[in-house]
Amino acid sequence: MKYNFYTKLLTLYKVIGICSLILISVGVFGQEIDSTSIDSVAVDTLSSPDALKSKVTYIAKDSIRIDMKSKLVYLFGQSEVYYENIELKAEEIEIDMDSNIVTAPGKQDSLGEYFGEPVFTEKGSVVNSHEMKYNFDTKKGLIIDAVTHEGENYIHGEKIYKTPDDILFIKNGKYTTCNLDHPHYFFSARKLKIIPNDKIITGPANLVIEGVPTPIAIPFGFFPNSNKQKSGLIIPSPGESGQYGFFLLGGGYYLAMGDNVSTQLTGDYYTKGSWSGNMLTNYNKRYKFSGSFNTSYSVFKNGFKEFPNYSENTNFFIKWNHRQDPRARPNSIFSANVNFGNSENYTNNFNSTGTQYLSTSFNSTVSYKKSWAGKPFNLSINGYHSQNTLNKTVTVRLPEIAFNVSRLYPLKRKSVIGKQKFYEKIGLSYSMNTKNEVTAGDSLFSSKNIGLLADQFKNGMKHSIPLSTSFKVLKNFTVNPRFNYSEIWYLESVNKTWNSTTNQLETDTLNSFVRGNSYNMGVSMSTKVYGMYQYRGKVIKALRHVITPSIGFSYTPENRSGLRSYTDSTNTELEYSIFENGIYGRSNASEAGLINFGLLNNFEMKVRNRKDSLGKDTKVKLLENLKFSSSYNVVADSLHWSNIQISARTYILKKISLNFNGVLDPYALDSNTITGQVNRINTSQWTRNGSLGRLTTVNMAVGFSLRSKNTNSKKESNYGTEEELEYIRANPNEFIDFNVPWTLNMNYNVRYSKPQFQSSVIQTLNFSGDFSLTQRWKVGFNSGYDFEAKDLSYTSIDIYRDLHCWEMSFHWIPFGQRQSYLFTIKVKSAILQDLKLTRRSIPSVF
Repeated sequence: MKYNFYTKLLTLYKVIGICSLILISVGVFGQEIDSTSIDSVAVDTLSSPDALKSKVTYIAKDSIRIDMKSKLVYLFGQSEVYYENIELKAEEIEIDMDSNIVTAPGKQDSLGEYFGEPVFTEKGSVVNSHEMKYNFDTKKGLIIDAVTHEGENYIHGEKIYKTPDDILFIKNGKYTTCNLDHPHYFFSARKLKIIPNDKIITGPANLVIEGVPTPIAIPFGFFPNSNKQKSGLIIPSPGESGQYGFFLLGGGYYLAMGDNVSTQLTGDYYTKGSWSGNMLTNYNKRYKFSGSFNTSYSVFKNGFKEFPNYSENTNFFIKWNHRQDPRARPNSIFSANVNFGNSENYTNNFNSTGTQYLSTSFNSTVSYKKSWAGKPFNLSINGYHSQNTLNKTVTVRLPEIAFNVSRLYPLKRKSVIGKQKFYEKIGLSYSMNTKNEVTAGDSLFSSKNIGLLADQFKNGMKHSIPLSTSFKVLKNFTVNPRFNYSEIWYLESVNKTWNSTTNQLETDTLNSFVRGNSYNMGVSMSTKVYGMYQYRGKVIKALRHVITPSIGFSYTPENRSGLRSYTDSTNTELEYSIFENGIYGRSNASEAGLINFGLLNNFEMKVRNRKDSLGKDTKVKLLENLKFSSSYNVVADSLHWSNIQISARTYILKKISLNFNGVLDPYALDSNTITGQVNRINTSQWTRNGSLGRLTTVNMAVGFSLRSKNTNSKKESNYGTEEELEYIRANPNEFIDFNVPWTLNMNYNVRYSKPQFQSSVIQTLNFSGDFSLTQRWKVGFNSGYDFEAKDLSYTSIDIYRDLHCWEMSFHWIPFGQRQSYLFTIKVKSAILQDLKLTRRSIPSVF
């Protein structure tokens, strides 16, 4: 009796709710009903064991029909039902208030095409289907002809059974990463199981491509279904080389060590004895820092040990990149970019990229920078490494410390009243630099030669205190006086003596603190002169010429600090500096008084707006910069004039950059007929042949970068998350931009050198670019011209085809020492990155 009473009470509540819905529907029939304005069907869970825990909200754009007798609610036209974190949308929906079952069948038009099909969403997981049933009470469901999306995974199923713990059991399913209704490829399986935020499990599955079953099958499958990193095997890429035999490249293990750190252990194996190993560790702490550490070791064997042409090359390389988020500690920043290894690492390794192969130097920097908020102090601690692969020399600087005090105005009033005095503009700053450096052959950088390297380190400290100010004279002239004082400190010095017994010079290194100082002073003055020529033509309105002349005087007194002397066997006294082996060199010893001249020119043209007489005119820069500079030493007894420096810079049509640098020597040359030595003489070129000077050096660079307009107007932020965009900006060569139909880059450099009577010309030409044949075909190229060999330099051609969920790439080096090709077809998704086909040929000689 008690149960019947509660049942009747529940029915009464439902009737009251339904009547309320009918009254509301009458007023808004034919319009979309806002769910917030409707009394949703709610069942008091205390009244019946069949009651739901939460309210069910439903709306329909067309109409709502209620069957009082069968306790059914019919929703017509863009219907929606909401219950807790569950959302169901369909053209028509049926709700059984007695059994708490909701049914959503798909509708078909006169042509048999489905429309308004059910879309079921729960906890962010979306399922599209032709028909579905769901029980709000038991949380069980049956879905017919459904497609569900889990991360990068797309699962199609003939029937999907949903359990209360959200596990999906699928009958006659398809697993793919293609987002089309009819995917380009899929793994077909009779049974699949989806465990949310964990994995997708399949029984025996067959790979189907474009609807055609392939011979490729798997007995079972485990596919990741979580945003968290998972550890697992990395499948190698097989191939064959005539030089190294059959090989497996890039196989290994991926180790996920939490959300912030992952390590990838991979290796290459060749049947003729060569091998390599690689460890790559990536780390990322959001809003703190990110980076990667990569170390590799390889052994390449050519030939057989029994033959005389056998060779074995051992290579190693270490790369470390660390970036600190500026928001983490704005006043304290640590960064690192380390590239260290033996010189042949990239030249002996055919897996290296073209950029790595062509690189002639490796550079490393580890830096810590500290500043104090509101204070003028800055501290920088650096480690530096530079390696030249041509002459096989290595320079290591560890550490290098710099401390700077920003410009201060000690005479400036705290509260300025009236016009600022000239002495208040006097600024003072300070900088200190100390470093410890060694340069040696790369063969010496080994554990057994540490003691030898330690003796070759050079170190020292330098202090600089510049004092300067600036003020106007006669309104149009700017005067800049300055005074500089500097000191160098060393812990070692040089002592030279002449040994009369052996008749040889002996040089000793003394371990003691020594210091040397120097100072100089100067003043300069500059102004601007404007010239304008007006045109009455239809196109050109005016030409403007801006001249910036400058003149100055600088004086460096004679400085004999650190100078010593010895007497040789001919009783000749010879001077030397005790700082000559110092890392900062020696103090200025000779007196110099220089009158400095400079002339800077700028040419611009103003073009009329021919479309609108009242519109704004256009400024065109004809020559951005044309500069002449030289100096005259009033103290020197001969060769008073220094070289004349000429530089120019401009852009042609805003696309082509042109840079020019030249040096004119105002003095003539003379050669000694006996010794053959060539010297500058105190005779000007003007006196000898009427020319301004001898052209000793010319550098000219011409380059342009052309690209078509972006065919996609979307903003960059629409292309992915901030982390993805940051990776794309840091690694642009790993991505193909189809939004730019074509690009073309060209750089030409020529250097002419004639310091004496013989001249030389060095030319380089490099060009690169890409173009889209269609919206999905991209062809790229990179090459140059060797003017000495009169042939093309290192050349590579890349072809890329976007196959929607697949991609094809072809990398070809048509000739040269690294002549080879690499052809790859693979799935884009990282989940199935091992589903690929690779064909390659490798260079036979390194």
